[in-house]
Amino acid sequence: MFRLTRPSAAELQGWLAAHASLPPPDVPPAAGEVVDHHRAELGRGAAAFERACEALRRWEMFRIGWVELHPADAPIRVGTTVGVLVRVLGLWSLNPCRIVALAEEGGAIERFGFVYRTLPGHAERGEEHFVVEWRHDDDVVAYDLRARSRPAHPLVWLGYPVARVLQRRFARESMRAMARAVHESVRAP
Repeated sequence: MFRLTRPSAAELQGWLAAHASLPPPDVPPAAGEVVDHHRAELGRGAAAFERACEALRRWEMFRIGWVELHPADAPIRVGTTVGVLVRVLGLWSLNPCRIVALAEEGGAIERFGFVYRTLPGHAERGEEHFVVEWRHDDDVVAYDLRARSRPAHPLVWLGYPVARVLQRRFARESMRAMARAVHESVRAP
């Protein structure tokens, strides 16, 4: 959904309720899709991994100013539906997504995170993986963001170069937001 004004809280709530019952589409890899992979080191050791997991649970990767998550306190569990509200070039875009898988692995490489897929009404069609990882062999904790997508709305098809710039911008700023959240929690009293 694209609009010139910010949706009200009641509009957001109604919109999310309407999308909560929609099944997530099966999104097999398709011709014309773009695959993006970004990774940032967040710290080292068990404490950094715990802070990174907590930052992911709080959706810190969406605290970047021009992107908001609704509801802001959505639980990280399969079936959770969220709306990603984006403001760019004077337009507001509300994009529905649903968590379809969790990543919780132990062992030599510990992982925590989730995968969400776009729902009908999203500007793009695809899925994103948000994962934090602790590699015990070198003690590095990293944030891994993988996405595959293609335009789903006529405005995105028309402005595809701009859409790609915005996707790269989101990845960059998401990496910074996660690093900031992990490092600020170290300094918190």
